[in-house]
Amino acid sequence: MTQPPRREDRAAPPSSGSNPFRAWREQHAPAAEATPAPASEPSPPTPEKPRDRGRVDVIRQTAHRGGKAVTVITNFRATSDAELRELASRLRKACGTGGTVKDGSIEIQGEKRDAVKRLLEEAGYKPVFAGG
Repeated sequence: MTQPPRREDRAAPPSSGSNPFRAWREQHAPAAEATPAPASEPSPPTPEKPRDRGRVDVIRQTAHRGGKAVTVITNFRATSDAELRELASRLRKACGTGGTVKDGSIEIQGEKRDAVKRLLEEAGYKPVFAGG
């Protein structure tokens, strides 16, 4: 029995080439001369600087928690409850831990003060370590 020719040995139809849509694109694409070339390169968009949302306190607590450390973020100024829940969700995901929103403050399980500080700065807050 003879083997069928390998795929690269088979002759491809001359009109299709490697792209089956080439003929359609050549017929329907706008002419390259119709679009003027830009005079200069557009400047890359500057990253938006987060607005100043004020100072927040980042506290490490262990009291009444069976010796387990919890990072508490307090003193949010003029922040809605929905914003706090969304921020808490981002903090929990970034830290890889659990947490909650209670009485206008965010509690993150574990001692994650450094990671929380970095994420709060990115969100436009000015975190300050307070307490133990």
